[in-house]
Amino acid sequence: MSEWTSASWQSRPVRHQPEYPDAAALAEAAGELASFPPLVTSWEIEALKQQLGEAATGSRFLLQGGDCAESFAECTSSVIINKLKILLQMSLVLVHGTHRRVIRVGRFAGQYAKPRSESTETRDGVELTSYYGDIVNRPDFEARGRTPDPWRMLRGYERSALTLNFIRSLIDGGFADLHHPEYWELDFVQHSPRAAEFHAIVESIGESLRFMETLSGISVADISRVDFYTSHEGLLLPYEAALTREVPRRRGWYNLSTHFPWIGMRTASLDEAHVEFFRGIRNPIAIKMGPSLEPAAMQPFLNRLMDTLHPDDEPGRLTLIHRYGADEVAEFLPALIDGVKATGRTVLFVCDPMHGNTRKTEAGIKTRRFDDILRELEQAIEIHKACGSTLGGVHFELTGENVTECTGGARGLTDEDLKDGYRSLVDPRLNYEQALEMAMLIARRLSIKPEQT
Repeated sequence: MSEWTSASWQSRPVRHQPEYPDAAALAEAAGELASFPPLVTSWEIEALKQQLGEAATGSRFLLQGGDCAESFAECTSSVIINKLKILLQMSLVLVHGTHRRVIRVGRFAGQYAKPRSESTETRDGVELTSYYGDIVNRPDFEARGRTPDPWRMLRGYERSALTLNFIRSLIDGGFADLHHPEYWELDFVQHSPRAAEFHAIVESIGESLRFMETLSGISVADISRVDFYTSHEGLLLPYEAALTREVPRRRGWYNLSTHFPWIGMRTASLDEAHVEFFRGIRNPIAIKMGPSLEPAAMQPFLNRLMDTLHPDDEPGRLTLIHRYGADEVAEFLPALIDGVKATGRTVLFVCDPMHGNTRKTEAGIKTRRFDDILRELEQAIEIHKACGSTLGGVHFELTGENVTECTGGARGLTDEDLKDGYRSLVDPRLNYEQALEMAMLIARRLSIKPEQT
């Protein structure tokens, strides 16, 4: 392969990038961004990579979740707290059900860019640039707001830094302390149909914790805080490259905008810019796998993918996030698993049951059915077992807010209910109650005996 640099991606074809009208302004904004302090550290990145390597062999489990696309307007304390709460509560349920340590990774502090199927959008005869996410332009359909603005990369950096700073302060201050789960109750938990079950899980863990402390006479101090990592799609390459640095006393380059970047299915061509950029960074990375790659073409693609992104078979380096949909997972997933086995490499398999199950209502509203999401997850778990593989994680688009964007769940939300609280600008998310219910249901399906861990 050719020599890699943090700019070598610029010599490759690139897709799903906005067309900035002022190249000089883009260079100036990227240069200023490159002078800013990193958002995460290489120590954190290496710690996560080690944990992901353990998840690939079944001793840990990855919970990755958050907004489809963050908005600058929702960089508020209440929104951030609610995201953290729901992921903590889901992880508590998964730990209790699977007897595995859970890796908590949020889709936040940088999930500001989104790929677009079309570069422009037309309404009433007016054509404007598509909305690429707040880090690029504004969602309002008007010419000035839709013009890609490179200085919004700095606004994205600032809000990512604010989010990370607040999350770290909460965790270091004991917000995630299992001795005090009441700190992370959500106001509407009392209305959840599964609230009693959740409280029983919390009490069970609390009793176990108190038993251990009584027996040993020592406070279990490391339970007072948890590790928490960030992730986002590494889509906007000028932003990602500006925050990619060499660090003292470590080999290679790290993307210090996030701990765990991923390549979306629409930018996963092995000869194009995104794969070229990702092959040179030391972060753990993920790539989305979907039904656009037919089973017959799977093996040649995986052979090249492993040689390009995972040549050293480094534990925790590569995660494959499969997103086939409930109706197609049985056709495609076995070929993916068998194809990876044939390469001789070890990867972490994660199921994203959201993207393959998107549909539109008769009114044209984009949504997802809770039952379809669950059905894909259940099938994925069983397929991995049948193939002698391990499903090592789940990837959800969710929110800690009480939105109505996905139908179904214990409350039985219908298409008609979507109008009551639909707030996503891009894709529909599970709300708090749906996300917690999903965690309880898959924890049961994944349940294994402690002696098997």
